Formats: sequence, structure tokens, C-alpha cells
Amino acid sequence: MKLFTHHEFDHHEQVVFCHDQASGLKAIIAIHNTHRGPALGGCRMYPYANEEAALIDVLRLSKGMTYKSAIANLPLGGGKSVIIGNPGSDKTPALMRAMGEAVDRLGGRYIVAEDSGTSVADMLLMGEMTKHVSGIAEKCDAVGNCRSGDPSPMTARGTFVGIQAAVKHRLGRTDLDGVRVAIQGIGNVGHHLAKQLHDAGAKIWVADLNQAAVTRMVEELGVTAVANEAIYDQEVDVFAPCALGAIINDQTIPRLRATIVAGAANNQLAEKRHGEALAAKGILYAPDYVINAGGVIDVCYERSNVQQAQIIQQVDAIGETLQEIFMRAEAQHKPTYELADQLAEERFAS
Repeated sequence: MKLFTHHEFDHHEQVVFCHDQASGLKAIIAIHNTHRGPALGGCRMYPYANEEAALIDVLRLSKGMTYKSAIANLPLGGGKSVIIGNPGSDKTPALMRAMGEAVDRLGGRYIVAEDSGTSVADMLLMGEMTKHVSGIAEKCDAVGNCRSGDPSPMTARGTFVGIQAAVKHRLGRTDLDGVRVAIQGIGNVGHHLAKQLHDAGAKIWVADLNQAAVTRMVEELGVTAVANEAIYDQEVDVFAPCALGAIINDQTIPRLRATIVAGAANNQLAEKRHGEALAAKGILYAPDYVINAGGVIDVCYERSNVQQAQIIQQVDAIGETLQEIFMRAEAQHKPTYELADQLAEERFAS
């Protein structure tokens, strides 16, 4: 298995392979860039088909975190970790503690948080072994409403305001009443996003491999359920990917009938050229690491004295950032991902 010549290797500062025989831990931690500060990024647990698939995912995700933190103007670098295993059957407290020990050995260069397949409870277990963990502190607003350290509500909020910005730019509308949205993936983030869109009057289609989650959404919000593979074919205004990455590719782009792609998933473009393909097809793309930055903003400021109202204000500014990217891309006749990359690279360059 190659690393330095791997097609997803992008001058990553450090890639660590972690193993603990007693707990069965098999994990990879990737630190992409720390020029702006320590690398913060979630820990994903997934039953990857092989080690190569896990390496590809962690390299792509860690790079995305560098861009995400930079474009959100956070004092953080980019990193990510993946645990190879089924979170439903392989996860144990011992495995989570072993992962915490692996994080601790990096001495603070990497700060771990939850991601797909892990939870606040898992972060608390890791926190028994390391102080370099975020997304675990209870957060309360000015009137005493409190929630757990779970960053998914803020990720969903940022995605929601990003969809608002995209709809305003492409459809010329300042509201979402009757706007048609297809959500792929209704885990924690997708669930929160669907609620916000429903409350704003949007018409919603959902798909997920977890049929129980789909049924819950249908019963709770009256959304329309479609087969997982059919979500690309829906005649909607917005396609919102909120599951795994690389779903905008040669096979799916010809099937898309939406005029906007704006969702919370990381690394939505299988390759950069797919951003150009979306633009050529007249589809407005909200760069993923811009629109889904609400969660990292939330966990970043958990480690400071910043108040909840200020965090919400910065998350809501995601819409303004996207508006700037949309307008500059249009004026310069460039795909939106390219403008976003330029802006982020200016901020994290050494």
C-alpha cells in the first residue's frame, strides 16, 4: 500500500497507523496541515472493505478539514481519524479508550471529535485517556436551554443557511416555501436539517440505508421516502447529500435533475473535475467544506470562552461566505469549488 505516492496524499504532515491487540483497534490518524493551529477533526468508524479504502477516506477527510477550518477563519489545522470496524457490532468501551490513548500519543497535534459511527458517549470514553478531545461539553444558551456536545445541530444549521443562500442566488427566492429538496442520508445531521427545512415550508424527499430512520421521518414530518439509489433521479430544486462522500461522480451527475447541490456530506466530489461537470450542466454547487463547517465551528469554540450566541452568529455567516463564492465564481466564469479552494489556500498557506 503506497503512501507518499498515493493519489490522495497531499503533503500530509503525519499519518499514523494505530493498533491495539487487546481491544482489536485498527485505526488511522491523518494530520494534513497545522499552520493555523492543532488539527481538529472527527473520528469515523466504518466497516471499510479494506485498508486501502480506509486510507483513502482519512487522507481525503483530513485535507477537507484543513480547508474547512481555514475558510471558517478558525485557529485550527486539519486532521481526521478512522477506525476500521462496524460501529454496531465491533464498538466497545475498551476500543474507544484505546483510540483515546492513540490520540494522546500525538501530544495535542490532533484533537478528536465525533463523526459518522461515533458519538458523544464515545468521545467521553476517549476523554478518559486524553485531554485532546472536543464535542463533549454541555452547551447552554442565554435562557438556559442546554444540549450535549454533539455538533450535528450546528452542522445542520450551517447547511440550512447554505441552502438558503444557494436558493437565493440560483432561484432568486428569499424563502424556502415549496422549494423541493432531496436529502440523501438522514442520520444526526440529515435529521436536524430535514426538520429545519420542513419548518421553512420546503417539500422533502429522503433516502437512507437505515429504513427505520426513513420511517421515522415519514411519520414525524410527512416527507416522501424513495429508494436509496433513486434519490439522484428526483425532480427537485436542491439535492442535499448528507451521507458519505464521492457521490457526485460520472455515474450520478447525468442523473441529477436538481439545479442546486448543497448538503452536509464531506468530499462530495469524487474528483475535482466533477465540480466542473456540475457547472457545465448548470448546477450550482455549494462547496461541501464551506456549507458543512457549522460543526467544527461549534467544537472549536467549546474550548474557549466564546458564548453560544457568538457561535450561532458565525455559523449563520456561512450563508454570506457562500454568497461571496457564488458571485465571484459567476463573475470569473469558474466553478465554485475552485473559488472556495483559492480562498482557503490563501488562509492556511505557511
